[in-house]
Amino acid sequence: MNRILAWCVLLSVVLIGCAGPSSEERGVYGLTLAPSGIDPHVNASSELGIPLTSVYDTLVYLDPETGEFVPGLAERWDISSDGLVHTFYLRRGVTFHDGTPFNAEAVRFNLARITSPDLASQKARFMLGPYERVHVVDEYTVQIYLSEPFAPFLDTLSQVYLGMASPAAVEQWGDEYQLHQVGSGPFVFAEYVPGDHILLRRNPDYAWGPTVYRHETAQLEEIEFRFFTDPATRSPALETGEVDVMGEIPPQDAARLKSNPDFRIEPVPIPGASLMIFMNTERPPLDDVRVRQALLYATDRQAIVSTVFRESSPVAHGPLAAVTLGYEPAVEEFYPFDVERAMALLAEVGWSDTDGDGVRDREGQPLALDLYLMGWGHMPEVGQWLISQWAELGIAVNSQVVSYPEALEVAAQGKHHLIPFNLSGSDPDILRQFFHSQAEFNWSKIADLEMDTWLETAARTLERADRVELYSRVQLRVMDGALVIPIRDYVNLNGVSNRVQGLGFDAQGWFPWLIDVTLSE
Repeated sequence: MNRILAWCVLLSVVLIGCAGPSSEERGVYGLTLAPSGIDPHVNASSELGIPLTSVYDTLVYLDPETGEFVPGLAERWDISSDGLVHTFYLRRGVTFHDGTPFNAEAVRFNLARITSPDLASQKARFMLGPYERVHVVDEYTVQIYLSEPFAPFLDTLSQVYLGMASPAAVEQWGDEYQLHQVGSGPFVFAEYVPGDHILLRRNPDYAWGPTVYRHETAQLEEIEFRFFTDPATRSPALETGEVDVMGEIPPQDAARLKSNPDFRIEPVPIPGASLMIFMNTERPPLDDVRVRQALLYATDRQAIVSTVFRESSPVAHGPLAAVTLGYEPAVEEFYPFDVERAMALLAEVGWSDTDGDGVRDREGQPLALDLYLMGWGHMPEVGQWLISQWAELGIAVNSQVVSYPEALEVAAQGKHHLIPFNLSGSDPDILRQFFHSQAEFNWSKIADLEMDTWLETAARTLERADRVELYSRVQLRVMDGALVIPIRDYVNLNGVSNRVQGLGFDAQGWFPWLIDVTLSE
């Protein structure tokens, strides 16, 4: 108890500035979301990974420059010929921030924790795919067994959600572990006040970083993370010097900051699923592929990207962002903006304006579509543009903004005609979450058994070229069937003070590698 009290007193002294680091040694990073929980094994927020990627090490790392996996806490690894057993040979001499040694038993403990039903993991457990069990071979060798081959396995192991935590700290703090997290990374988790700030402190003993890091130890003494949930507060916080880095700068603010010599915008393309509008193929009139194709031809995506996103991100042409492994460029030939073609398709299936009210009708029923929008990611603005563009063709749209839980319920029950979504991820297996007939986010309500087979086979196929070919088929099938209206590939606009140098991001695009960051006057 006395030791804990002494630590709290010391921390308080640091926070009020008595013997704290100078401004050149302490950086401030703005977060755009205050998650309800930040335990990476439990919670699913992308925001938690921004600070915690510097707290935890992972078994492997994905090099964003080469697309290859490089050693992390595992010096090397073997995969059995049937793809069911991954053997990891662990780095020696690694210790967690509390002095606990990292070894094979620590890996076993972490995987047991993640897969425990009592933990109710929201993301990490599912990222493990067909995980079956772990076997400790010796102190520095561990084998992970899968029930079937799982091609994205190394990719998932490279992410913070599967970072290695100190078994001693987890057992000591139990349900309060998220307030006292202990990893082995370049920064120590010093303090977390929910909704207010997170404080990280340099780990002076760090000497086992991956080759994707340029420095052996962190260059800053401390990094504080503060929450800015209101988009209107983000740019002012950067401009007044309250923060040094701010993610997800609104596009209109980014355009202004570019003209200020004290700041720069570092755009980071995010791999994964594009922002796309899912069309419910089970609900008339969208059960007719020609109506869906008409909506695609009638959508001027370039106009939407130019105005809503201020040219800050590229137009999407298919379900995968162009920076994602396995992207098929041939989707760029589908559905150029063509109002005449759209009108011809609608007329072909009997939709015309018989009563002169400006809305097409057929058999006494107006061509009216229900569009549900979430309030984030500029989706309401995108919705307004769709409504305006489609009105030119005589299509009425009933739109409403709903919360994320409401959107999940609407989509699950198939009440929508149209609903948007996007999701980040560095492996093309992300397509399985949307276009497999049994997928949670199968919001197009598609049941294509051949596409199911392609997606299942690709997830089990370890040869990259074979996987890419299968995902190519999926993307072409999605667009040929007009299942979605792609809008834009996501780009995270990071506002950065020019005194910040060395800022880089991982292959996910969201998580900064802060070990290399320095600050200048």
